Amino acid sequence: MPATPRSDVQVREAEVTVLRIFDVADGIDLVGVERALTGRGTVARIRLSRVEPKAIAFGDPPVVTDLMAPALEIGGTRVATRASARIHSFGVVSLSVDLVLPAPMPWAAFERFAREAEREAAGLSFWRVSLDALLEQIRPAMDRPSAVRMEEDYAVVTVRALDGCRATDLPRAVDLVPLLTHETRALGEAARRDVLKHAYSYYEDDLAVLTWDRALVVEPSPDDDLTDILEVANAQLLELRYYDALLDAELPRIYTQAAHARHNAWVLRGRYSRAANQMRALVAEVVQITEKVDNAIKVTDDVYLARVYGAALELFRVRFWTDAIDRKLALIRDTYTALYDEAVATRAEWLEVAILLLIVLETVVAVVRH
Repeated sequence: MPATPRSDVQVREAEVTVLRIFDVADGIDLVGVERALTGRGTVARIRLSRVEPKAIAFGDPPVVTDLMAPALEIGGTRVATRASARIHSFGVVSLSVDLVLPAPMPWAAFERFAREAEREAAGLSFWRVSLDALLEQIRPAMDRPSAVRMEEDYAVVTVRALDGCRATDLPRAVDLVPLLTHETRALGEAARRDVLKHAYSYYEDDLAVLTWDRALVVEPSPDDDLTDILEVANAQLLELRYYDALLDAELPRIYTQAAHARHNAWVLRGRYSRAANQMRALVAEVVQITEKVDNAIKVTDDVYLARVYGAALELFRVRFWTDAIDRKLALIRDTYTALYDEAVATRAEWLEVAILLLIVLETVVAVVRH
């Protein structure tokens, strides 16, 4: 059953972070990005502030740069905003807008503010305009820019200061489901359990509740480590979705190519090898990129961040996408292995024919001489 909201629960400080994450290229040279953005303002490599560097290991820490923040009004009140971009080496650019709570509010009013803030931010032209301007600057550092951009979106509601209850008591003091789902109708009990099952705390004053579309974070310190972790998880999801779709598009072409190679084997003896080499190159490329995605971040010593990051990967079904890609790569490997085997067999057949012809020729010559 939903908690009966307590009227004394008040949010004093908070912000709503709206993320838009885009696949823009096969890869991005981050050193080149830093050079391209020199003099643009704040340009730095991301580093989580909650933990020691050994606890969080970035494969290649993304470049972070500030953007011109859009002006927004929520409920007729102007709110302070911040905007930034994060550029990942595996070809993903993530834009974010933070909307700061303008004044303390009781929980019911804060819930409305968070919902309206996310809705207003989602409709901004800021996303495309800022992305296009940024890509124009970093284009020399991009490897094979994407013609069609896939994207993900996510929102993180972060409460910095809370009155009336501790963070760990918040799920019992108020109903978190409307904030996390934006549903105005009451959910069934099973649906409520699904929404709230990914809830984690480490101290009494922190809390993280994750869902597919958004998360609630209660964090009294000024760091944004949990938001950073969730952003990376969404970026990984996006890139895996992209390569899964790429392989879906490539498999029919590969099967057609293999069939054509077999059909013309006697006419074009090198067709087997060329087709197999093209398939092997595709597999190598996808494996290289997906390994870079998998190694984008490693959480080791920080138990809280590790649990949240692991929950995000489970919630976003990252393992499902990874397994799907592995299955399709296995099909391509089997295809090019079969083509190599057939190429070897074809060469052996031609060699046998050549040997037989030589034997016949020697026999004819011997008969003629005799």
